[in-house]
Amino acid sequence: MKISVIGCGYLGTVHAACMTELGHDVVGIDVDAAKIELLAAGRPPFFEPGLPEMLTSAMATGRLSFRTDIAAVEGAQVHFIAVGTPQLGDSFAADLTFVDAAVEAIVPHLRPGDLVVGKSTVPVGTAARLAEVVRESGASLAWNPEFLREGFAVKDTLAPDRLVYGIESDDSSAEALLDAVYATALAAGTPKVVTDFATAELVKVAANAFLATKISFINAMAEVAEATGADVTQLADAIGYDARIGRRFLNAGLGFGGGCLPKDIRGFMARAEELGVDQALSFLREVDSINLRRRERMVDLAAEVVGGAVAGKRIAILGLAFKPDSDDVRDSPALDVAQRLGELGALVVATDPEAVETSRRRHPELAYVSSPEEAVRGADAVLLLTEWKQYRELDPGALGSLVAHRAIVDGRNCLDPVAWRKAGWHYRALGRP
Repeated sequence: MKISVIGCGYLGTVHAACMTELGHDVVGIDVDAAKIELLAAGRPPFFEPGLPEMLTSAMATGRLSFRTDIAAVEGAQVHFIAVGTPQLGDSFAADLTFVDAAVEAIVPHLRPGDLVVGKSTVPVGTAARLAEVVRESGASLAWNPEFLREGFAVKDTLAPDRLVYGIESDDSSAEALLDAVYATALAAGTPKVVTDFATAELVKVAANAFLATKISFINAMAEVAEATGADVTQLADAIGYDARIGRRFLNAGLGFGGGCLPKDIRGFMARAEELGVDQALSFLREVDSINLRRRERMVDLAAEVVGGAVAGKRIAILGLAFKPDSDDVRDSPALDVAQRLGELGALVVATDPEAVETSRRRHPELAYVSSPEEAVRGADAVLLLTEWKQYRELDPGALGSLVAHRAIVDGRNCLDPVAWRKAGWHYRALGRP
């Protein structure tokens, strides 16, 4: 099958490469010529484990290409829309400029029987509106939300935990075409949900809202734990044994960030208000508030371990990406904390295995180094803000020989406090005594 992917950012690039891996002929389209040049050379403009190797392999087959000319989609039968839907600058609502532009650009090149498939995360009601535009060309529309986890995007595309098709009730051909696209996953037993447009659009934002709520719940418990002397990590272990609750996403710490969860829950609230059901999602405002308070608390703990004020203190930051195995610093709690400390007069020296350059572009005023050893040399305090494997495995004894003062704040509750205290460190963490 010949497939086009409109939008070659994180989602589109991964999807295009994986579709080629599954045997399809794929053309990726993007208006950014510099990005297309990189991709045509087999070099993704962002870090994602396994993607460079897959891109190289896919390009070698001759079945994957990248273009800036939208006319290159002609001849494809299935067209995926994978452009961004960022938060508007003046409200919580999603900016649909890129989605609308992608559909408008592709319509003149559609043939009767073609299928346009939305993968971008959009407010409920968007697909029904776009279906009318697509229908004029004789093509049809489906909505097929993505559920990628950064750091696991290749696996999540090749072996998804579920497939959701939002289609019109009388459009059996759309389901058949999507079944052909995802034949490998379906043959492996991947669950499939076929539903209407609105439900398909809600699945993604509802899933993200639930995950955000679970994370903020345990962080709210961390606030209570700090006030009572309880240990939020042991609390999470204990309630996580309840099968109705589960232990996953009950890790108290600095909270969530990235390009999806924060803007998706805010966009969900904005759409609910437009629909007149804003009270149904009013709890998400507190979810967002709890999440942002964790960043303030981390700054407070940094000040506490250096004697009350961070001004003039050298503070080492381990981790800048919003999560490990990514170079994404969009709404990163780690980078936000580093920037706040810098504004308070601290000498911030930051490092990350992959996110130094993406951080530097956003906050060039901070000092960046390439290794944790460089970052901590002479530090008055060390803050672990992204739980990269290499940071979790640091030797507290060896690291202690480099710092000015053995004080560490574990922003992700991923270190062994007993081992660090035994090595002479003043260990603090969010939600732990």
